[in-house]
Amino acid sequence: MMGYTLDTNIVTAHLKRNPLVMQRIRRAVVAGHPVMLNAVSYYETKRGLLFAGAQTQLAVFEQLWQAQGIIMFDQAALDRAAKIYADLRAAGQLIEDADLLMAAIALVNDVVLVTHNTAHLSRVADLQLEDWLLP
Repeated sequence: MMGYTLDTNIVTAHLKRNPLVMQRIRRAVVAGHPVMLNAVSYYETKRGLLFAGAQTQLAVFEQLWQAQGIIMFDQAALDRAAKIYADLRAAGQLIEDADLLMAAIALVNDVVLVTHNTAHLSRVADLQLEDWLLP
């Protein structure tokens, strides 16, 4: 069964009620494909909402992650992130740590990373990506 994990930019689009993202989440869930946040997108989204004092969006976010779930870090994901970092650094293609961590979580859990940041994340070998902000 194929599943998905959402990058922060996709979570943000959902909170802004982007119709493309909302439709894709519904379709995946109806098809039996879990759509989950990951520890990094949870952290990045929640910190931003708390800082902004966005109480309405924070309530929607709470409903989203409780309904969809969160893929947490484990040692396998941390080890995979370290390997991705070493490989990309050696190739002179380094990306941000948050992206490395999300990529590792997706790879270890064999899920697709849904992101609007495909340019940078496509540097990660074997990572399955989809952009739900594109029609």
